Amino acid sequence: MRDVIVVNESFERHWSYSADFARQSWQNSQSETLQFVRLAPDDHRPLDRLELPQDTRRLLVLSFDLDLGDGSFPALPHLKEAAFAEKPAADEFTANAAARGVDVYFPRNEGFWAQSVAEFAIGLTVNGLRRIPQTYAAMRDSLDIWRYYPGEGNGRPRTRAAQFGDDPGFVSGTVAGKRVRVVGMGNIGTRYASFCSALGADVVGWSASAPDPVFHRSGARRRFRLEELVADADIFAPMIPHLPATEGLITRELIDALPKGCLVVCVTRMQILDSDALRRRVEADELSLAADVFDIEPLPLDDPLIGRHNVVHTPHNAGRTLDSNREFADGLIEQFRRVRPSHP
Repeated sequence: MRDVIVVNESFERHWSYSADFARQSWQNSQSETLQFVRLAPDDHRPLDRLELPQDTRRLLVLSFDLDLGDGSFPALPHLKEAAFAEKPAADEFTANAAARGVDVYFPRNEGFWAQSVAEFAIGLTVNGLRRIPQTYAAMRDSLDIWRYYPGEGNGRPRTRAAQFGDDPGFVSGTVAGKRVRVVGMGNIGTRYASFCSALGADVVGWSASAPDPVFHRSGARRRFRLEELVADADIFAPMIPHLPATEGLITRELIDALPKGCLVVCVTRMQILDSDALRRRVEADELSLAADVFDIEPLPLDDPLIGRHNVVHTPHNAGRTLDSNREFADGLIEQFRRVRPSHP
């Protein structure tokens, strides 16, 4: 009996390392003969026309556009298990596979990139608090950024002084002691909350569906009303996915209720909040922003957010790492019998 991995170009436009990680996992396991099939970019044959070995017992298909058929797998009479990068839209697919005696697996959730995004969000948070990108850029243009000390006799309260490069007009300094307010306690939000809690922040979260133990495990208290969550935020992190039910969830009224100087951290999708209200307050120097996602992507070079003293921006790359590529593969592979993931 044979195991087969099939990957095509549409998948590798999104996850260019996952297929090779999957092959590594399989080769490191006690599986039988593995056949790895990387389709040519112009190969658009449906699954049942790929001429895969008839003795295929286990099949992993990494594609977002391959025609998988109806789940009856007529060309693979010995197939027992199959995993797919995306669940087919046809409702009968899983039922037909079950009738054939084939166990089918799909990604259980989007946890594969959660750690990468949450750690990136912590990086954005620290960069936003400490103005690291701004001081980095300033060092290339002038020595003035090094001149912390006022002239002798000019030391004054609440002014620039030795090694103090933060902007006191906005929340700054350490994560410790800050009031971090998180919307969404899913794969990303819970990790971010726990990181901030470990660093000494006072973390409070909101979720429409997460059970109480999720908050306890994250070191976060729970609030049930968004208007209460935003009222005292030093750092505000909306971390829900963009779905029809979440679009615009963070309204203009909630954005306007954020305290002056608050740092807003955005790493999921900008469509979950009123971006016009956020832009208005950021451009008025009422809020600072650390964002990997935007209402317009790519962000135009002449966009008012680019290069602002109170904005840290990155080009929507929080979620794609070698690690998340590996997690995507392992999340499918670990559902098979007797195949070990590619890392402990």
